[in-house]
Amino acid sequence: MRRFTLLLLGLLIATAATAADMGKIVDDPYLWLEDIHGAKPMEWVHEQNARSVAALKADPSYQKNYDSILSVLDATDRIPYGSLNHQYVFNFWQDAEHPKGVWRRTTIADYANANPHWEILLDLDKLAAEEKENWVWKGADCTPTLTRCLVNLSRGGGDAVVVREFDLAGKNFAKDGFTLTEAKSDVAFLDDNTVFFGTDFGAGSLTTSGYPRIVKLWHRGGAISDAKTVMEGKVTDVAIAAQILRDGDKSVPIIVRAPSFFESEYYLVGTDGGWWKLPVPLSAQLQGLHDGQLLFTLREDWSPNGKHIGKGSLIAFALKDATADKLPPVDVLYALGRRSSIESVATGRDAVYVSIYDNVVGAIHAFRYADGKWTDKKLDLPPGGSTSIISANDSGPEAYFGFESFLKPPTLYADGGDDRPVEIKSLPARFDASGLETTQYEATAKDGTKVPYFVVRAKSAKGPRPTILYGYGGFEISLTPSYSANMGMLWLTKGGTYVLANIRGGGEFGPAWHEAALKYHRQRAFDDFAAVAADIEKRGITTPAQLGIMGGSNGGLLVSTVMTQHPELLGAVVCQVPLIDMIRYTHIGAGASWIAEYGDPADPRMAAYIRTYSPYQNVSVKKKYPPVFFVTATSDDRVTPVHARKMAAKMEAQGHSVMFYENTDGGHAAAANHKQAAEMWALSFVYLARELEL
Repeated sequence: MRRFTLLLLGLLIATAATAADMGKIVDDPYLWLEDIHGAKPMEWVHEQNARSVAALKADPSYQKNYDSILSVLDATDRIPYGSLNHQYVFNFWQDAEHPKGVWRRTTIADYANANPHWEILLDLDKLAAEEKENWVWKGADCTPTLTRCLVNLSRGGGDAVVVREFDLAGKNFAKDGFTLTEAKSDVAFLDDNTVFFGTDFGAGSLTTSGYPRIVKLWHRGGAISDAKTVMEGKVTDVAIAAQILRDGDKSVPIIVRAPSFFESEYYLVGTDGGWWKLPVPLSAQLQGLHDGQLLFTLREDWSPNGKHIGKGSLIAFALKDATADKLPPVDVLYALGRRSSIESVATGRDAVYVSIYDNVVGAIHAFRYADGKWTDKKLDLPPGGSTSIISANDSGPEAYFGFESFLKPPTLYADGGDDRPVEIKSLPARFDASGLETTQYEATAKDGTKVPYFVVRAKSAKGPRPTILYGYGGFEISLTPSYSANMGMLWLTKGGTYVLANIRGGGEFGPAWHEAALKYHRQRAFDDFAAVAADIEKRGITTPAQLGIMGGSNGGLLVSTVMTQHPELLGAVVCQVPLIDMIRYTHIGAGASWIAEYGDPADPRMAAYIRTYSPYQNVSVKKKYPPVFFVTATSDDRVTPVHARKMAAKMEAQGHSVMFYENTDGGHAAAANHKQAAEMWALSFVYLARELEL
């Protein structure tokens, strides 16, 4: 009886909190700022921008910072990272001459040279000028024969794109080509004359998250209205998407239905033309197809055919032997250790490449399948930093890998198929790192969990220094050692310290590290970040007055929450493209797609929990907060600028020290070209240097 009474009391409290929440929504005095392109909100944005930009650009360091960043971004000695496709390397390149960029290609052999001879395929600056459109490049997908490609172009940098078919031989848009109007489309070539796609087909064709709900097959020459519906998802799904798996010369169509952000069903076409679902867990992540073997990573433990396999493992089984109700024997290619993670998987024609991290330090493994067995070889790459798979060729033996660390510039390695990667390109040092060092420490979180973090600072540092603490802590995304010219030039070499926190919610130690901060456990991510802040202050690395925190997107939620919960630990905050109003987040942008991460505020109990930390609901006139700088973009159609706008307006009305900057372009990156990126980062570093007295 007592248990029932407590449950009832809890329900009443949760319901009351939700009713209060809904009242707050109705009475929210800043709700008008959610009209993203409205005249009144944009007038407010322009006023905020003018005030912030005038104050920060008046600092004598601003122009120097801007020029330094832009010179690095536009430098012609950057590594032109490329995608392998048949005998070519495709690359998208931006510089001072081409601010919007050029899409180009060269041969694999020529790419290895210091100065490859690039064939320009599409000049985006020229196209934008001719068509009077603010085009931003969003990638391309090509036919298996590499004759035509579907080019994705965004107006201003948002996720919604216009899709147009491009003729590689003629270097122009095909008059008889496939085209899709602006939408958050998903499209790929099944063969030279057929596309597999989802888009906005009109009323009822999108999910509540704003993504396609219907997948169709469209043959060349036919009208889009004649495209055949292959499958429909539910309105409550995140999305349903068309995908093509490449296995050498074979193309295998697959439909991915995502009921939630971290769950997927996979459908394959049968001999009768019908589609059947693979019998794998909803949480399994498809990683590709190699030599007839389907590859998945697991987010949860699984016991197929009575064989226990731990979460985070990389597995494979034969596609030809799988049916809707039967799985063939499942092989485990790699099982995670306690402090390891699989960061990425890429399938090439001759091997499967996997980037594996141990205690946030990376390595590349090559897995090969022969005679019914898998072999594993760790490739010879430098230790002590981050490894990445740049590209693997579906039509040849080649693969490219990257390595970098906080103090070592990125280096590109080429593997010709013999598991002997050779350095072919490297980025020149952008700052003098000889007097700097990197150390890894651990902080103890509120619940006793050990949380690792990296500190980069001068070897000669004796006392506390102005410090930037960066974090993310969500969506199983890992933060690993990376070379930042901006941080090096504008902070480290000027005497500042940089700290990178590997808090729960990320993927640094596999799915379990992520799950530890999901939904009702979200507070753990904030506690971890606060624990790192307290730990570096306890060690004498910095002081509260000298500590600035920075984060973007989910990291923006992180830093704004820690600001409201632990203002005593902080001296300044830079909050970029953030989520902040977590009671309304599902009604803003693509927020409904993240319910699996944060929980649904429509659930009374969940809303009551979210209210305990949501920054917008917890910021108070009664508290003193560190100065905060919000950075966002009008064209961000994923998170949208709404969160930053409302929080800035509310804090300003409460009398707190607030600056706000909203770029019109750039989408969720908040910058569409190098000049916009240079401005955003120059403003941010001037702000932090000023507030933390660097």
